[in-house]
Amino acid sequence: MREEPRSGCAINAAVEILGDPWTLIVLRDVIFGGRRHFRDLLIRNDEGIASNVLASRLRKLVEGGLLTRDGATRGQKATYSLTEAGIQTLPVMVALGAWGLRHRPTTPELAVRARLLAEGAPHLVDELMDELREIHLGVTRESPKGPTASERLRQAYEAAVATADSD
Repeated sequence: MREEPRSGCAINAAVEILGDPWTLIVLRDVIFGGRRHFRDLLIRNDEGIASNVLASRLRKLVEGGLLTRDGATRGQKATYSLTEAGIQTLPVMVALGAWGLRHRPTTPELAVRARLLAEGAPHLVDELMDELREIHLGVTRESPKGPTASERLRQAYEAAVATADSD
């Protein structure tokens, strides 16, 4: 991976790290799916990522400073954690999801979280970012008064799946 972006353009600098679809899908699965181990990311991926592609993207995300990988040795299960830079991709993911809702075909159950985040932003986005900081960085947050942001997103997804199953 290049140390410096090809140009000083901020969009180019971001695209050099986030510019391929698999990188964003891996980040999505870590952020929204709570998947932190290679096997979980591989097996529970809806798009069917190949193991060599996943390994390459995880390496790229670690080198790019969006994820860290614990010091697991061969045969141990490595855990990936978001860095602050990785957590700060959440608003970008929300914007991409909102664009996808408006301009691309989606399914209700897979689009429900994007819709909630787009409609509940920035409050829900901020709550989820704080929750991610607690999980990945150990930054204590105030206890939520109701369900956490991730719990609300999970409940909405499960309700959408139940509705789709009953149709």
